[in-house]
Amino acid sequence: MIWIDYFIVFDAIFLAIIVMMMRSTDNINDAFSGEKSELFKNKKTRGFELFLMRAAAVLSAILVVAVVLSNNLPR
Repeated sequence: MIWIDYFIVFDAIFLAIIVMMMRSTDNINDAFSGEKSELFKNKKTRGFELFLMRAAAVLSAILVVAVVLSNNLPR
């Protein structure tokens, strides 16, 4: 393994932790009953949820770039 492979592993672990910390606002019962009429309602995320959402987006973009870079580096 080269240095970028270790970076990919740590990035994937941090991304998984960030995604697990996110809170879901949907209830599974609403998916089967169809009672939720505000499914596509605009809700603005703020505070810690906004931070988690942006961190997940940045970490996932870094992960994709690192994997592509890892495949193109000589071993």
